[in-house]
Amino acid sequence: MNELVATQRRRWKCVELRVDSERLYYGRFILFPLLKGQGDTIGIVMRRILLGEIEATCVTRAKFDKIPHEYSTIVGIEESIHEILMNLKEVVLRGNLHVTQSASICFKGPGCVTAKDISLPPSVEVIDNTQHIAKLTEAINLSIELQIERKLGYRIKRLNNIQDGSYTLDAVFMPVRNVNHSIHSYGNGNEQQEILVLEIWTNGSLTPKEALYEASQKLIDLFIPFLEEEDNYENNKHRLVLDKLRKNEKENPWKYMFLDQLELPPRIYNCLTRADIHTVEELLLHTMDDLLKIEDFRVEDLEVLKNRFMGLIFPF
Repeated sequence: MNELVATQRRRWKCVELRVDSERLYYGRFILFPLLKGQGDTIGIVMRRILLGEIEATCVTRAKFDKIPHEYSTIVGIEESIHEILMNLKEVVLRGNLHVTQSASICFKGPGCVTAKDISLPPSVEVIDNTQHIAKLTEAINLSIELQIERKLGYRIKRLNNIQDGSYTLDAVFMPVRNVNHSIHSYGNGNEQQEILVLEIWTNGSLTPKEALYEASQKLIDLFIPFLEEEDNYENNKHRLVLDKLRKNEKENPWKYMFLDQLELPPRIYNCLTRADIHTVEELLLHTMDDLLKIEDFRVEDLEVLKNRFMGLIFPF
């Protein structure tokens, strides 16, 4: 029976999707049939990927005019600067950024400043427009310059980082709020099978189904190197390029650098490696048109490469 289960095509199903609020989405999914023990293996790995490997877009810096310190108050604004920063930290954004971008708030009181008053780049949107930022009780102007980034995990603000009224924010780049998994067994003895149940809660910047798809793709990308034959890699055309470059080490030390040494954004790195581009030299051998033919590679990625490799001469 176990042999039969092992050869059966596993299927997944979305059992439930609901929106509890603009900043709380819930999804429940099942995967079946599984052999005994496989449910825990998949559930534990998926939970770690969902909580730690999914990117999010956040406000990471705010700049005020002529503010001496974080706990200052402004006449005509109920909140202190610190409270405004905490409110900005709670703003949930959806956007597929590749580089740090700017946003701003320009509001004339009296009135309440909310997330809808943030002027954002075209590629970014606010999930909850009602998120409170500040209340102006007088006819004054509130102007804040913001910095927006897309990253992974946590970023803790550094102490003594005030420069010209600019403050960094603790950023939580984690769109998945929580993940639970449970196992339901059926059958007897050696014929026992399992159904894996995954429950996913997100902050609204992506749906649970989108989170599950992205986590699955990231997990596949992590294991792709183990699916490649080592001998094939050693003997492919790029080894010839590397051997030639090693002979000219003193003249061109940068040309045989591997891409994984340069901390590229994961999506761009995966696009290039799937196209069998592993070194900077191999990248330089491609024209702009060549790169744009790579699956999922976009025009914006060219600018990321130019900014990352400033000083190198690209053929585009």
